[in-house]
Amino acid sequence: METTIDTKNTGHPSYARIWQTTLQIPPGKVASYGQIADLAGLPGRARMVGKALGYAPKDLQVPWYRVLRSDGRIAFPAGSEHAQLQTGLLQEENVVVLNNRVKLKEYQWQPDLTELLFKLQH
Repeated sequence: METTIDTKNTGHPSYARIWQTTLQIPPGKVASYGQIADLAGLPGRARMVGKALGYAPKDLQVPWYRVLRSDGRIAFPAGSEHAQLQTGLLQEENVVVLNNRVKLKEYQWQPDLTELLFKLQH
């Protein structure tokens, strides 16, 4: 599914690139904030990814919950409402979450060359 994002009203000019990259994460897979930043052409901007996901327009249905810390942890405090929501959404996609953490070796998205060349254009 290809989603076109209107880049004129996205707030920060890089947010649209972050949203577009996050939209490419397939169900049942996760990525780190840094990985999304790198793939969006924004190396070193992991914190910007977190901020951008918080501003994503609801109608884009950006799968924010598939983005985790670099060690596989959910960024929200364990037991918080947001952590429980994120855990539930990941579990609906058959991603195992134990102690607020996902095993990246098992679930991390590794885009193939086709995805890198054709889906992650910036």
